Amino acid sequence: MFSSAYVWAKVINYLEEQVPTSSSYFDDAEVIELNEEQLIIHSPSEFRRDFIVRRLAPYIQEALKEIFQSDAKLLVFGEKELQDYRSKGKQITTMDFNPQFSFQNFVVGPSNRFAHGAAIAVTNTPGQVYNPLFIYGPPGVGKTHLLYAIANGIRKNNPGANVVYIKGDQFTNELIDAIQTGKNIEFRSKYREADLFLIDDIQFIAGKESTQEEFFHTFNKLYEEHKQIVMTSDRKPSDMLTLEDRLKTRFEWGLLADIQPPDYETRMAIIKNKATSLALELGDDICNYIANNVTNNVRQIEGTVKKLRAYVDLNGMELTLENVTRAISDMFKSEGNALPTPNLIISQVCKFYSIDESVLRGTLKNKGTAEVRQVAIYLIRKLTNLSTPDIGKELNKDHSTVLYSIKKVESALKSGDASLKNHIRDITANINSCL
Repeated sequence: MFSSAYVWAKVINYLEEQVPTSSSYFDDAEVIELNEEQLIIHSPSEFRRDFIVRRLAPYIQEALKEIFQSDAKLLVFGEKELQDYRSKGKQITTMDFNPQFSFQNFVVGPSNRFAHGAAIAVTNTPGQVYNPLFIYGPPGVGKTHLLYAIANGIRKNNPGANVVYIKGDQFTNELIDAIQTGKNIEFRSKYREADLFLIDDIQFIAGKESTQEEFFHTFNKLYEEHKQIVMTSDRKPSDMLTLEDRLKTRFEWGLLADIQPPDYETRMAIIKNKATSLALELGDDICNYIANNVTNNVRQIEGTVKKLRAYVDLNGMELTLENVTRAISDMFKSEGNALPTPNLIISQVCKFYSIDESVLRGTLKNKGTAEVRQVAIYLIRKLTNLSTPDIGKELNKDHSTVLYSIKKVESALKSGDASLKNHIRDITANINSCL
């Protein structure tokens, strides 16, 4: 039987042949189940889910039919469908990591060489050096790529290794589900029996007491048994203001490795590598233009090249510097001018406090929900240019409620509420990391 990694790689390659740049719609997708009967994908983005269902579903099913010689069913889950799937006792199958995320495909430069070397070291000798490995840096610089490359490398060296991957906010959500359904033992077994434990965006467990308690004991058991732990974050442990000191200390036991945005030479190498992989011929003048103007992160650089591939395929655009300048001008933004949207702020507040957005936008009036809603209102007022009536529309509240919420949070901050102050700082950092 084919491995899931092989099948998924074949599906992605087939899609790229039929609809160039289509693989970008799976950047944040997670394969939940993959076999000859069905493929279940979870994507947190409604836009991407819609595009996958409308445009890509026929091609995906064609690829599956070619591999399995049967009509495999395709399901694309949002958050609600995924929760329903879990609540019915369905076990998420272990999915091999996309083989495209390898050390060979990682462009090394001065900004990431240290983290890259550390990742290779833990892959070759898991649990023996640099345990835990804590990789931190801004979004889109390659942290998750290294995380997946470690997983792929260890599975290649030891196919029977129990590799467990989770995101920080998902760890919290699974813990809540386990408590509600009385499956604490199963939850603990899943993570504490791992040979390699990978956790992405660990910063999202900060400020959550029960999650930190559970993670503390999970960390201790794995560490004592010399199991490799690798974490990524958008900031170093000492900058996580609401993270317990005992966890900060443990995160620093191994090695802290930061990744910064790529320098000019590395950006040029990334552009040329991506263009080659997409069979796109870019002149040096075009590569230089992109490298000088798209500087934020690797993800944005690769997205720019993918966009050019789409322009060539869909519009027959000639790749001249003038045409490229027009095509990608909307991808540039001035440093410091980007404002978060109300939806982004609300989503990050809900993620931080582990509250569903529908609850925050609803009419529930218990104390806990009201306080979280006040924080969301305060941050929208502080971080955007929206008027108080417009803020009210975002959360279905009247003008007086918005004013009261802002004054309530401001008053608490002025009175020295250290806990709230730290929460505001951490949530603001999470919001800024998404821009």
